[in-house]
Amino acid sequence: MCVFCKGDLKPSTTTYTVNINDNIIIIKNVPCEECQQCGEQYFSTEVIKRLEKLVNQVKNTLSEVTIVDYNKQVA
Repeated sequence: MCVFCKGDLKPSTTTYTVNINDNIIIIKNVPCEECQQCGEQYFSTEVIKRLEKLVNQVKNTLSEVTIVDYNKQVA
């Protein structure tokens, strides 16, 4: 249940974007739960840990924009 509007959540995927020192990391196909009513997205603890790991792996090799596919990265 969505904490904002109390709508129902459904499994989905999203694109996660983070800005580090004016460099943008885009991670596609990130699994999430999405509210059917308001669109708010929720990540599991496992997904958050993997996102942190992916960001840490690529932040030292950043170009202005880096695009990563969540499903194609080594865990």
